[in-house]
Amino acid sequence: MCSHRRPDTAPRGTTIFFFAGERAGLAKPRSPLAGFWALLVGGALLTMLTVALHPATDVRDCPNYGGSGNASAFPDGIWDLYYPLLLLVWLLAVVMEQLLPVTWNGRKAGLIIARALLAVLVALTASCGAVFTLLTLCH
Repeated sequence: MCSHRRPDTAPRGTTIFFFAGERAGLAKPRSPLAGFWALLVGGALLTMLTVALHPATDVRDCPNYGGSGNASAFPDGIWDLYYPLLLLVWLLAVVMEQLLPVTWNGRKAGLIIARALLAVLVALTASCGAVFTLLTLCH
């Protein structure tokens, strides 16, 4: 080994996961909607899907009204399976977006956690409300 080489002692400024030279795509100014795109776009798409499926919203609209047995709130019964799965995928997309470093761009840890909790709780509340309302209405 060459003893005349000095080790590189230049301090490297770090961020959460990146060194200063590695922030290629993260140097843009932060967007106030960063971390909420999956929540907003997914919620809008699921709302449009729900309106397009035209489920029963009142017990009197159910096919088994006045009788007994199980029925679906949707015109096609397969949506009793697909709809909760889509809501679960939406919730997982919201959680995954919160784990991306792009959503943290220049924010403090407390703000990152608060925004993540807000997004996940809103998605969870909307999902559970929609599932319990639509899937238990005609049963």
